[in-house]
Amino acid sequence: MWGLVRLLLAWLGGWGCMGRLAAPAQAWAGSRGGPGPTLLRTRRSWVWNQFFVIEEYAGPEPVLIGKLHSDVDRGEGRTKYLLTGEGAGTVFVIDEATGNIHVTKSLDREEKAQYVLLAQAVDRASNRPLEPPSEFIIKVQDINDNPPIFPLGPYHATVPEMSNVGEHPNSKCPRACLLERPHLSFPQCFLPQNPPPSASLMSGSPSSAGLPHPALPLLSEVPGSPTGTSVIQVTAHDADDPSYGNSAKLVYTVLDGLPFFSVDPQTGVVRTAIPNMDRETQEEFLVVIQAKDMGGHMGGLSGSTTVTVTLSDVNDNPPKFPQSLYQFSVVETAGPGTLVGRLRAQDPDLGDNALMAYSILDGEGSEAFSISTDSQGRDGLLTVRKPLDFETRHSYSFRVEATNTLIDPAYLRRGPFKDVASVRVAVQDAPEPPAFTQAAYHLAVPENKAPGTLVGQVSATDLDSPASPIRYSILPHSDPELCFSIEPEDGTIHTAVPLDREAHVWHNITVLATELDSSAQASRVQVAIQTLDENDNAPQLAEPYDTFVCDSAPPGQLIQVIRALDRDEVGNSSRVSLQGPLGPDANFTVRDNRDGSASLLLPSRPAPPRQAPYLVPVELWDWGQPALSSTATVTVSVCRCRPDGSVASCRPEAQLSPTGLSTGALLAIVTCVGTLLALVVLFVALRRQKQEALMVLEEEDVRENIITYDDEGGGEEDTEAFDISALQNPDGAAPPAPGPAARRDVLPRARAPRQPRPPGPADVAQLLALRLREADDDPSMPPYDSVQVYGYEGRGSSCGSLSSLGSGSEAGGAPGPAEPLDDWGPLFRTLAELYGAKEPPGP
Repeated sequence: MWGLVRLLLAWLGGWGCMGRLAAPAQAWAGSRGGPGPTLLRTRRSWVWNQFFVIEEYAGPEPVLIGKLHSDVDRGEGRTKYLLTGEGAGTVFVIDEATGNIHVTKSLDREEKAQYVLLAQAVDRASNRPLEPPSEFIIKVQDINDNPPIFPLGPYHATVPEMSNVGEHPNSKCPRACLLERPHLSFPQCFLPQNPPPSASLMSGSPSSAGLPHPALPLLSEVPGSPTGTSVIQVTAHDADDPSYGNSAKLVYTVLDGLPFFSVDPQTGVVRTAIPNMDRETQEEFLVVIQAKDMGGHMGGLSGSTTVTVTLSDVNDNPPKFPQSLYQFSVVETAGPGTLVGRLRAQDPDLGDNALMAYSILDGEGSEAFSISTDSQGRDGLLTVRKPLDFETRHSYSFRVEATNTLIDPAYLRRGPFKDVASVRVAVQDAPEPPAFTQAAYHLAVPENKAPGTLVGQVSATDLDSPASPIRYSILPHSDPELCFSIEPEDGTIHTAVPLDREAHVWHNITVLATELDSSAQASRVQVAIQTLDENDNAPQLAEPYDTFVCDSAPPGQLIQVIRALDRDEVGNSSRVSLQGPLGPDANFTVRDNRDGSASLLLPSRPAPPRQAPYLVPVELWDWGQPALSSTATVTVSVCRCRPDGSVASCRPEAQLSPTGLSTGALLAIVTCVGTLLALVVLFVALRRQKQEALMVLEEEDVRENIITYDDEGGGEEDTEAFDISALQNPDGAAPPAPGPAARRDVLPRARAPRQPRPPGPADVAQLLALRLREADDDPSMPPYDSVQVYGYEGRGSSCGSLSSLGSGSEAGGAPGPAEPLDDWGPLFRTLAELYGAKEPPGP
């Protein structure tokens, strides 16, 4: 049996990895018939370890991968083999009678590398287990079906320009590293000796466990291995089994990027291949790296990625002026800080490596000019340092140096990192305003001097033509009070009014100097004039003093300290003395303290009490030249005081007022009475005004209302409805009243009695004039027009009455002869024109 199993496993390709798995047979001893000993030996029932199946194999029929056999199976057909576990019944099937295992479909090792299954032999009739179940493994054998891929590609890397071969950008002593650890390849020299699993140099290699890859050749073992500056490490991944064959053994090569870069075949470290690559020549390189499995041999699969390598800048280029001489010009009137020109030294480096500082080497130029770097750190700004004068110097020549601010010691051999250029600045002449001999003037004059007193003199010169005359004037806004005057020709300043130091100590005026040939050329200067003090103010009391003394005060008591004030300047002998009234009759004593103050004392003989306050005269004088004096008055009231010294009363009206009624109470009573009287007067005035307003409204209402009557009247035959005799008979009109006419723009307060009208004129014109005059003279009539209706037209008219009242038709009389309309007179001319027009003939 052993020989059969060994031959079967060897035929299936599993001999080299075969193991042994034994099952106990003690439980099956009784099935052979004899009782046997108590302890039976354990015999081997099944023999296998693992089966193999090649991935991606696709045959026309299921592929036999192995066979299961048990010692219990004697070929009688009573044993049935069962298979359970991963893929049982779907991927793997077993012949129940023979134990042959077949795979039904193509497998992919990258999806699942092995399957764990459980085999068992049972009795076919009763399904009773004949032996315990046993576990075995079916492994999927790898083939080279996956090309290498770069999961992190494409790559971008940066390396400093001018990198030397053999240097690492992060290593201070790479060659020493190789000498200390010669068993490591070059890229491993810069990595920890025991890196973490994530620091593997090659995907799938055992070095991920922290041990060197056994298949990696040493640096000395790789012919032509590049030793340039490390740029980046690229890593490809092959999904094939690295432990079986060469399917996952990768080799890196450079497809594009030679001769500038190389790659380590085993580690994928990209390095520079030539030294001194210049960024200013070419800044970016595109390197194509290929990874090929099967150790790079024919038939292997490959994958590629790109590495974009950018050369970073280093300060390897010194600054250089594009020209050796720079020429500028500036007008002489340019003030300090004026830009003269720009200088730029060219530096092909970038960023901080191109920053420069400029300086002036010659002392002659540094006195008149200064140079600084602009905000970008590239240009030199040449500016004026001090005022220039064409008449003094026409040009300046000096040298300017440009230096890199950041210098890398590794590239000093490419220096020096500075350059020098010559600069010539020509000063141009310009019309200049007159220049004063001083920047500012300080003059002085005593106060109270007569107008025309000399104060001082200012002087200015035309720099372009010193012989040209200058005209001087004072700006009006600087001397609004017109205190000074100046001579236009020579600039002498005089007083125009007497000055008072106590009013203004300083006078600040502005003097304007103008060229006669060009009024636009003018300059100004400040002139400060100080008013010197003279003793012209008599001393005075510092404040009005109004004090009191108790009537019970003892003699010699201090009443008040009096202080004097002298408005003259301190130092002009302004000491002030004070003196009070002298003689035995003096009611108070003034004692000079000799410090500008005096003490007011109560004399030994007290002042007699009186109601009016005392007025104490005090004489003050100073000690100036000439001495001035004045007299002031101090008011002192003698008051009644309480025991604690406070004032009880000082006014005479307080003593004369009745007991129990103070002055404040009297004032309050008077105020209340006055308020009541004002209220009464206001009430009466408002009431009268209201009554007048009501009367006006009543008259207006009567005249403006329209009264309607339901009685229509009797017409022309009704002679009882109203009396028309007044209209028919002009005798009722009254003559105008003598005297001045009354005002008609206001309503009369009293109506004039209606007087009987004397007989009036019989003519209509005179009657109308009489009615008009009567209406004008009647004060009871309103000042607006009224419509007057008259029924009587007068006598002597041949046309008779125009009114239907009392007309001739009423009596049945025939109309009289028509009177010519032209005879009606001038008053009826309009009416004659209306009725005199002939009607047009009918159709």
